[in-house]
Amino acid sequence: MASLRQTFLFMGLLVMALVAVAAPEPQSQVSAPAVSRKSAPAAAAEPIIDYRERFIPVVARHGMVVGPEQLAAEIGTQILRQGGNAVDAAVATGFALAVTYPRAGNLAGGGFMLIHLADGNRQTLVDYRESAPAAATRDMFLDAEGALDHSREYFSLQSAGVPGTVAGLLYALDKYGTLDRAQVLAPAIALAAQGLPVSFALSFEIAASAERLRQNPAAAHVFFKADGSAYDIGETWRQPDLAWTLTQIRDHGAEGFYRGEVAQRITAEMAAGGGLITAQDLAAYRVVERQPVRGNYRGFEVVSTPPPSSGGVHILQILNILEGYDLQAMGHNSAAYLHHLTEAMKLAYADRSVYLADPDFVDVPVQQLIDKAYATRQRARIDSRKATPAAQIAPGRPLGGESTETTHYSVADRFGNVVSNTYTLNFSFGSNIVVPGTGMLLNNEMADFSTSPGNANAFGLVQGEANSIAPGKRPLSSMSPTIVLRDGKPWLATGSPGGSVIISTVLQMALNAMEFDMNVATAAAEPRIHHQWMPDVLRMEEGFSPDTIRLLEAMGQPVDIAGRTSGRTNSIMLEDGWLYGATDARRPGGWVAGY
Repeated sequence: MASLRQTFLFMGLLVMALVAVAAPEPQSQVSAPAVSRKSAPAAAAEPIIDYRERFIPVVARHGMVVGPEQLAAEIGTQILRQGGNAVDAAVATGFALAVTYPRAGNLAGGGFMLIHLADGNRQTLVDYRESAPAAATRDMFLDAEGALDHSREYFSLQSAGVPGTVAGLLYALDKYGTLDRAQVLAPAIALAAQGLPVSFALSFEIAASAERLRQNPAAAHVFFKADGSAYDIGETWRQPDLAWTLTQIRDHGAEGFYRGEVAQRITAEMAAGGGLITAQDLAAYRVVERQPVRGNYRGFEVVSTPPPSSGGVHILQILNILEGYDLQAMGHNSAAYLHHLTEAMKLAYADRSVYLADPDFVDVPVQQLIDKAYATRQRARIDSRKATPAAQIAPGRPLGGESTETTHYSVADRFGNVVSNTYTLNFSFGSNIVVPGTGMLLNNEMADFSTSPGNANAFGLVQGEANSIAPGKRPLSSMSPTIVLRDGKPWLATGSPGGSVIISTVLQMALNAMEFDMNVATAAAEPRIHHQWMPDVLRMEEGFSPDTIRLLEAMGQPVDIAGRTSGRTNSIMLEDGWLYGATDARRPGGWVAGY
């Protein structure tokens, strides 16, 4: 009976949240140009489902949201039902995830939104990555002896970059959406104010970070009961302070976050605790709209994220190298295939440590790195019979650590628009610090800079100078929201969390679909590998043949099967007027919502 009551409670609260978005559709908008609402295809073939396959996608006809949490995905799809386009739904989902998925959904983080616009059949990238405060300095996390102070780097107010999420989501809505701000924010506000039932996934996530969350009084107030105990699965969790913050954004737009009372509460906390973000930093934050990076792979066009993310550049680099091999003849996930994939990864990740950074501060040679001729030269460095030790590729310039706690969701509408969005607080629950009175967790993205260029970090690795800290600079990222086009039309929208693993995860998702003709669910479920050049370790998920592992080891690959998973894709495939969605099962709580 308790389980049944919990189910009714869950559905009742979901209905309340979705009712909040059921306002009549606006008759017209006279501001910025909106995404074209192209008519859906008149007649489409029956959806292709092959029941001989072990993994079957969710199928929809008109619109779909695939994300890490059910309530937020359902809210996004309801926005589509109400006449909104993919951008409207992506923005609503982003704000809802700040309520329902606090480990990575956020208001005080940042990310990248890749948009395919049916009007003009073009793509654009909204960069809302966090930036360093004006008072940030190159060596700000070094102690008197020159060693990194990781407590300050990861879990202090100084670890927070100037947030970009609110500015980015509202920029996308204003320029490319069709619904008004109040309608898009209504379901998130309702969920925060009225509460949501605590799911197993949410309970597990909070418990995993409970010790550190309890160290911050404002975080303890948000995530635990008045007596300090945790919420049980099925109990209602309300966030009135977060509802207030969302209401300020609804009523005043970006000004309601970057100026006014929300900004005052942020800067008061910074001043009281030695943080760096000032009122001037918040007021000066700007979204940057950039051209995506793009390349071709066996007739597919791959469109992805440009710097300050390294993701798109290195996905294209690796694809260019692999295009020179007959991968199908090698066989999917064979030792030969995995060996060549690993060697290509090492070459790309070595380049990442040297060349990639914020392009507004560093001259990043993007076109040279994704050039086919460069790939040919790099391919010649690969020995098909044995592994090349990482130290022989580019000694002394290894990568630093990067958090895996990011989140991604994909959206497609009936008008032909597609959104692939990845955003983050960096660590799970960011810095684990909540700004009092806002219900909002702060990011710790300053840790994504090379915080001690030329010195060893906590992993014993030396980091490059290009990504060093500077005021106003955006830290290098691996976030890789990606859209693959076939015959000039969106065919696959995908992305993943996972820090430096994001690049290899999205790459293998795309290769599984493009090269090996897998459906979107199978492509997500297949076991994955990761090699980031330094440390010189080939990380393999469980699920590979022991014979394959032995062959790789015989080639000199330093295999490590540590029982960890790589990434968590949330993807949509578009074929013949149908939408096929899949959220992989590497973490609990993911959801495909379509109609």
